[in-house]
Amino acid sequence: MSGRRRKQSGRPLNGLLILDKPKGESSNHALQTLKRLFSAAKAGHTGSLDPLATGLLPICFGEATKFSQFLLDSDKTYRVTAKLGIKTDTGDAEGEVIATCPISGVDEARLNSVLPDFMGSIDQIPPMYSALKHQGQPLYKLAREGIEIERKARQIKIYKLELLSFNDDEFELEVACSKGTYIRSLVEDIGEVLGCGAHVTILRRLQSGPFHSDQMHTLESIEQLLASGGFEAIDTLLQPMSASVSHLPEILLDEATAHYLKLGQSVQCPEISLISSPASSDKGVEEKIVQIWEKDENNKQFLGIGAVLEDGRLAPRRLIRLE
Repeated sequence: MSGRRRKQSGRPLNGLLILDKPKGESSNHALQTLKRLFSAAKAGHTGSLDPLATGLLPICFGEATKFSQFLLDSDKTYRVTAKLGIKTDTGDAEGEVIATCPISGVDEARLNSVLPDFMGSIDQIPPMYSALKHQGQPLYKLAREGIEIERKARQIKIYKLELLSFNDDEFELEVACSKGTYIRSLVEDIGEVLGCGAHVTILRRLQSGPFHSDQMHTLESIEQLLASGGFEAIDTLLQPMSASVSHLPEILLDEATAHYLKLGQSVQCPEISLISSPASSDKGVEEKIVQIWEKDENNKQFLGIGAVLEDGRLAPRRLIRLE
């Protein structure tokens, strides 16, 4: 019947898997592979990596998808290798060469001298080969048709830009940056300042929000564990749903208060006084978001996230729903 929600097939799995995405595979393809391996009813990723890129890609299952925005908005860390003297239309090794330039005069000292110019808050123009949309169309699709759209510069932040190695026409950087940073554009801009151009040859994400490279699992290791131990074995690899919001202040509610919050009502709780008040700006009062837990004598259960209101009450924002 129309209007009736179709029941999803698969297991009602909830949690996060920190994937080491392989090279040459799209983030969506990796997501679909994991969804199949875990036989999960619902899954989503938290920010695409280019097919050329490898590394940390958090995958959210079930109710954990409700908090994926916190990972999309989080800071990231990358390790990138770039080649000097060659520009490509995509800014990486998968693109067509559009210009070559001599690199005489560009050495390690020269490169180190320009890197400070890219530290802190800088303006960056997103590349045409990106998933940003123009009138509903991803820019990369327009770029493949030879169409170039004017893009507005965006302010990003570079927290760390460390030169790890320099060898003739190649260099390696470690970059810690804010959301929305395009490493390909950063490398291209560095190449422009050096006067010879540059493009990305290797890109690996090491960190996203609270998650780090030592928490990653490869598709191969997951497949092997599934073959030897079944779902029970691979389910142990999952991070709890609360992991993506672990940076937020924590509020503990008793059972009675939690009952009313789960009904959608704003509630009073003593711990609110320990949380700083919502901040005011020219856009109005910005909500203070917290993670919410229900406690009893023996344990506590994650409920979701809420907002501290100006009057000191706690309002639900995104609560999990467990069957």
